[in-house]
Amino acid sequence: MPIGLGLHVAIALFFAVHAVRNGQERYWLFVLFAFPLLGSVVYALAIWLPGMADSRQGRRLATGLRQALDPERGLRGAREAFDAAPTTRNQVLLADALVEAGHAGEAVDHYRDSLRGIHADDPDVQTRLARALLQAGRPAEARQLLDALIARHPDFRSPAGHLAYARAVAAEGDRDKARHEFDTLVDYASGLEARAWYVEVLRDWGDDRAADRERDAALAHARRMPAHARQLNREWLRRIERCTAGRPRGATVSTRTP
Repeated sequence: MPIGLGLHVAIALFFAVHAVRNGQERYWLFVLFAFPLLGSVVYALAIWLPGMADSRQGRRLATGLRQALDPERGLRGAREAFDAAPTTRNQVLLADALVEAGHAGEAVDHYRDSLRGIHADDPDVQTRLARALLQAGRPAEARQLLDALIARHPDFRSPAGHLAYARAVAAEGDRDKARHEFDTLVDYASGLEARAWYVEVLRDWGDDRAADRERDAALAHARRMPAHARQLNREWLRRIERCTAGRPRGATVSTRTP
């Protein structure tokens, strides 16, 4: 069978299975197998794509496709919103979009500028600022900011802020303090982000035994997570799985987000 014809039949078979599982009219099977290429196109346009658009998987696929085709779409929208209404909220959202787009240095300026008026001592914005400083390669500033925040707001609790602090301490080379912060953090953090960073930090230090122990604990934790939670943490899970003992030692602890 020619390769092209075989591919047409395989696609038609995929849509035929979809039709049966979703209770579509049986005439679709005739259309798909009598005219594999044309039938598949018609079925995709009439049945499959509209159904995908209404599903969570379809929406996720569409979002990913839009992001791939236009990676700065969200950033443009955030800039336009801030230009139209330069509120503190819009400025923070713009800074968030800048971080997401990899422009951490510019994000730092916007976060700092938003810390004024009633938001001058906003712990959430300061936590975001600390994360942007880390991504910009400025861990000392991030730690100084968070130390001051802790002193002013000792009851403030933020897993994201705690992770930023642990990363900043690790990046500065304060290993004992970093271990303490990460050990405390992974005990209560529900996701895999903190665990992924901890494994990478330990591997960068050359402490393979501890890194393997934390990696195995993280993978065991992932297996106990519900399927939707694993899906939400899939990028961190991949990073944990990639962090094997063969990773080069002696590298500087990364302060950048993926």
